[in-house]
Amino acid sequence: MKTVRRRAVSALVLATAGVTALAACGSGSGSGAASDSAKAGPASKTVTLVSHDSFAASKPVLAEFTKETGYTVKVLRGGDAGAAVNQAILTKDHPRGDVFFGVDNTLLSRALDNGLFDPYTAKDLGQIPSDVQLDAARHRVTPIDSGDVCVNYDRAYFTAHKLSPPRTFADLVKPQYKNLLVTENVSTSSPGLAFMLGSAATYGDDGWQAYWKQLKNNGVQVVDSWEQAYDQSFSGSGAGKKAKGDRPLVVSYASSPPAEVVGVSPEPAQSPVGVSTGTCFRQIEFAGLLHGAKNTAGGKALIDFMIGKTFQEDMPLQMYVDPVREGATEPAVFVKYGARIDHPTTLAPDKIAAKRDDWVKAWTSIVL
Repeated sequence: MKTVRRRAVSALVLATAGVTALAACGSGSGSGAASDSAKAGPASKTVTLVSHDSFAASKPVLAEFTKETGYTVKVLRGGDAGAAVNQAILTKDHPRGDVFFGVDNTLLSRALDNGLFDPYTAKDLGQIPSDVQLDAARHRVTPIDSGDVCVNYDRAYFTAHKLSPPRTFADLVKPQYKNLLVTENVSTSSPGLAFMLGSAATYGDDGWQAYWKQLKNNGVQVVDSWEQAYDQSFSGSGAGKKAKGDRPLVVSYASSPPAEVVGVSPEPAQSPVGVSTGTCFRQIEFAGLLHGAKNTAGGKALIDFMIGKTFQEDMPLQMYVDPVREGATEPAVFVKYGARIDHPTTLAPDKIAAKRDDWVKAWTSIVL
């Protein structure tokens, strides 16, 4: 199975002590990443990208960046996205690189409030729709991709049981779906947090907690990470492989279906995984020029490149995300098997910033 975006990322919404611990755990290294870019002078021809473990770009695309600009990209991967954000916060006085990629709209306020990024208006920013430019007034971050966190379902299970799969948040609390759903802990997983935010967007400040009480009573299973949920608990993971789990519903991504098909020969008529399109929350990922970066020229060039067509069209089958650039073409297999979400739930970043910590505490009290 082609790996679905492995972004089971820490929400980082609890106490400072927990933040420090997460950052310590998320110290994974990247490709050729043994030293910080701070050791390189301003004229360095290496630009260092700090990111989560799921960052991926094809070698020809990175080679194209080097050919166009003269800069070589070094990637420092810092564990899951949340841990990488925290690590960047903890090291902001001595940044480990020039550009950070991977902060999304659920954690954006934390990064901005901590002064991680210097403003930069990227070239071709006019090709990026205004609705994903969430810091348009100051341009401290540049939108790079978007994706939808949704409930996925195992088609074979529902066919065998002659049961229609759920379509909406409301469906998930119905008796016929009792003990079928696995989701991620909102304090340790970005998909889990996004799913909870989707329920808050759907039911409002006064209704989402009652909804989660219903989900709990209907047997929802909670695990720490996306990997645990999708690879271990979900019965539909691994196209062509023996099912690993016993839960036919999982909180994952709208891009899970093509990930189950890429590399499978012959291509099936449809992916073995479906998407409950009425359960989706839109995530947007950003890149920003790290405050205090040593190679600001290289960092700016890299951000420009990341919203260019070459990089944007490479992303779908590298990180299983949607490009944000208008006119970027997605691979045929991504379009054929991926679920197109026309009306995802969303929340304004300032509301997420104001409510996130309290919501996570309330969710923990209700569900755990």
